[in-house]
Amino acid sequence: MTKTAKKESFEQSLDALEELVRELESGDKSLEESLALFEKGVTLSQDLSRRLEEARHKVEVLAKENGKLVKKPLDGE
Repeated sequence: MTKTAKKESFEQSLDALEELVRELESGDKSLEESLALFEKGVTLSQDLSRRLEEARHKVEVLAKENGKLVKKPLDGE
């Protein structure tokens, strides 16, 4: 995904990754096509993992204020 492209929602990215997996599992792609799909899938997977980690961190920050929900910026914001 380029920086100028509109960022897909988490769910859209997950759907795209699932579609890539289905295409790879079909076994009807050439080696070159399969490698390209695999590379795209790895990139999507890394992005999804990063986004999940950010969400987990936000939940932890909200939950760590003596039981009060207090929103704090993430590190680097």
